[in-house]
Amino acid sequence: MLKKFISRIGIMNTIMLLVVLSIIVVSEYLFMSGKKLDAIFVAFWAPTILGFMNYLKFKK
Repeated sequence: MLKKFISRIGIMNTIMLLVVLSIIVVSEYLFMSGKKLDAIFVAFWAPTILGFMNYLKFKK
């Protein structure tokens, strides 16, 4: 199942999605530890990276 997912979307997209997931986890950790402004700053990275991925995908 995982191999099928990776082959369908590509290895680079899979890596980028894992990076986005890790950014969300780090942001949640920062928020729960009381560093709310840092968490908000880090949280904006995830949609930015996803938007950049979409831009590059549809630029062709």
